[in-house]
Amino acid sequence: MLAKTFSGLENVLKEELLQIGASDVEPVVRGVKFTGTKETLYKANFCCRTALRVLKFIGEYKVHSQNDLYQSVYNIDWSEIFDINQTFAINSTVNSEAFNNSMFVSLKTKDAIVDQFRTKFKKRPSVNPDDPDIRINVHASSDTLTVSLDSSGESLHKRGYRVGQNEASMSEVLAAGILKIAGWKGQCDFYDTMCGSGTIPVEAALIARNIPPGMFRKEFAFEKWKDFDSDLFEEIYNEDYEVPFEHKIYASDISSISIKVSEKNAKSAGVLKDIEFSTADFATLKPKSEKGLLIINPPYGERMRERQVEPLYKMIGDALKSGFSGFKAWVFSSSEDGFKNIGLRPSRKIKLYNGPLECSFRHYELYDGSKKEKKQYGNRRTNQGEGFKRRSPDNNFKPRRKY
Repeated sequence: MLAKTFSGLENVLKEELLQIGASDVEPVVRGVKFTGTKETLYKANFCCRTALRVLKFIGEYKVHSQNDLYQSVYNIDWSEIFDINQTFAINSTVNSEAFNNSMFVSLKTKDAIVDQFRTKFKKRPSVNPDDPDIRINVHASSDTLTVSLDSSGESLHKRGYRVGQNEASMSEVLAAGILKIAGWKGQCDFYDTMCGSGTIPVEAALIARNIPPGMFRKEFAFEKWKDFDSDLFEEIYNEDYEVPFEHKIYASDISSISIKVSEKNAKSAGVLKDIEFSTADFATLKPKSEKGLLIINPPYGERMRERQVEPLYKMIGDALKSGFSGFKAWVFSSSEDGFKNIGLRPSRKIKLYNGPLECSFRHYELYDGSKKEKKQYGNRRTNQGEGFKRRSPDNNFKPRRKY
């Protein structure tokens, strides 16, 4: 199998796959190869926060011509995979001397599939490029053709809880990735002082509560496969995942409109009680904790139109130095000029991407006094305690159907 992710998050996804029992785990460019059972496949979709989609390999062939391509696909027993009354679609990526057109590869793949069905049943399934039952992925590289089934359907970053967003909303997968890189497990108070539509604090709450990202999805593509095991998936879905969270998430933004959107998203995800939202200017904000973890994704120069980034990032540096001593702070941005104006030396720099933009995720140790007098996070209590009560979702929180 292959789980796809964003460039720079491969090792984070590798650890997630190991946690669900995957074996032969091997990071590749923008993905992780692995092997496992049907349960592993279902859990990779349901539990992995940094996976974009999960492909299951069903064939790999050496091809040098159009006929090789056609015969390789034709030799797969497609009637074992889906029924004639189901629709399908093909997504092709090509990096091959033999084939230089992805549309052509998709067309030949489609021809081979429908010809096989016609030969067996005198009828053929229909193609539905917009909302197919079965999604087939074909990758032609050099002289190798790899045929896979897309087990996810819609990209896994579409969790299902988001009811609103702003122009610069961060992908849920990227938000979960930077939280995991920063070591977030719910072990302290958390701050996002430029929260926008709330993706980072909502993902932080889901991680702290150990609520699987797939909990909100209406469906996965593997549910329409002929070998789908509904009992197994029901067992995975209904497992007791949630744990107590004994700290608080503070999310603020200078825009009251953004805060309203954030609150709706948090309520939709059932984590509103874990997050305290406020409309506030970072320049004058004073934290309610003496220490904690702070992550911000400030505006980049690309989305600030005529405004200069330098004053904004200088303010960020001043606010961190004056108000957040004792915190561990991370800043995610594509603006090198902005980083220079923070005026702090980062202890770590990690290259990541936000869409096509090359970004940096930088860690700042905000010492209170000398470096020798570092303060460390408090330890997270892992016991539930006598007074712990399981989460009671907000009224409008609607998880996916039960079987």
